[in-house]
Amino acid sequence: MVVDAVKRSTHLPVDVHLMIKDPDKLLENFVKAGANYITVHYEAAAHLNRTINRIKELGCKAGVSINPATPVQSLEDIAEYADLILLMSVNPGFGGQSFIPNVLKKIHELVELRKKLHAKFLIEIDGGIDNKTIQPALKAGVDVFVAGSSIFKADNITAATAELKNILKANI
Repeated sequence: MVVDAVKRSTHLPVDVHLMIKDPDKLLENFVKAGANYITVHYEAAAHLNRTINRIKELGCKAGVSINPATPVQSLEDIAEYADLILLMSVNPGFGGQSFIPNVLKKIHELVELRKKLHAKFLIEIDGGIDNKTIQPALKAGVDVFVAGSSIFKADNITAATAELKNILKANI
């Protein structure tokens, strides 16, 4: 499993995003492989409360992801139990898509929901994160960024990573 290899090569927490239907079947496998965070899709978990509780029982932090078209209000009854809320800023399916700007509004809504609930979940974003979108997402309230294509399709992965880090450092 790829997670095993990643876990052996880093001291950082391993954040696993399960973009699958019925994620409950594979939770134990990902925990055994070394996941620290396991995120499941709101739209794919039949019993989200049960799934979040199971992830935590297995010793991991639990995350919930929503697709760009899913309203933030859908999370009101579950958000306080999550350690992380992941907003997809592209439609799931493949890498290299463009950031959907409407997600910035959803970040603000999620920040307000976190305040309203007195919750401590992290806000994560995944999809279309690059040197143009990372700053607006940070300013909107994102805590954790997933940058795939902007790094791995770059001519120089180290330079692309450094550029994103520098943008974050300059705006924190």
